Amino acid sequence: MAIIPQKQLFGWQEIDELGDLQRLMLVMNHLPAEELMKKLEQERGKGRDDYPVRPVWNSVLAGIVYQHPSIESLRRELLRNGQLREICGFDLCLGERAVPPAYVYSRFCRKLMSYADEVEKIFLRLVEEIKTLLPDFGRVLAIDSKAIGSLARGQKRDQEEKPQKPDGRRDTDADFGKKTYRGRRKGGTLWEKVVSWFGYKLHLIVDTIYELPVNFSVTKASVSDVQEGHKLIDRLAE
Repeated sequence: MAIIPQKQLFGWQEIDELGDLQRLMLVMNHLPAEELMKKLEQERGKGRDDYPVRPVWNSVLAGIVYQHPSIESLRRELLRNGQLREICGFDLCLGERAVPPAYVYSRFCRKLMSYADEVEKIFLRLVEEIKTLLPDFGRVLAIDSKAIGSLARGQKRDQEEKPQKPDGRRDTDADFGKKTYRGRRKGGTLWEKVVSWFGYKLHLIVDTIYELPVNFSVTKASVSDVQEGHKLIDRLAE
């Protein structure tokens, strides 16, 4: 009898080979966001609903899946791509007029920030679902951080005249960070590279076997990797 090898949970190559729209639908269909959607819709109540919550949320997911660098880049894609608008759930009869203006996305993203706990619940639910499928998930872990640059330039402390107030145009939450990378060349000589940026850090605990995140946090760029790493480990233990 021929033995059929077991298939993995998924392979990255399988995902890469999917079409762009299929990859987006894969995310939309498996993201447990219903509770968040209901709360956002309940908060909107009977107010104007020119740009419904769910299509806007789905289009934000599209911006992430397709790695658009800005809201305007995402909007340009939505304006030209009717099929993408349909998958996101925008009204087909409205055509390009269904695409929300930039200020709608700005307000929506600010609203999501006020529901950060609900967004984190989505992540934790996915982790729990993976644990039921993969009993050994989380046994071999690694921790590291990644720089996330802000679109704002930022001012160095010695150049600041007075504290900046949030006004929708500045990034007042970010600050400057620096990471030093060291290694040894084939000839035995040591090398060092210092990278600095204005923005944030994404701190991750990742399963090294399945290459999937187990826990995360986002901080200012200046926050210590070691200190935040200990906090993440404590949260993971809880």
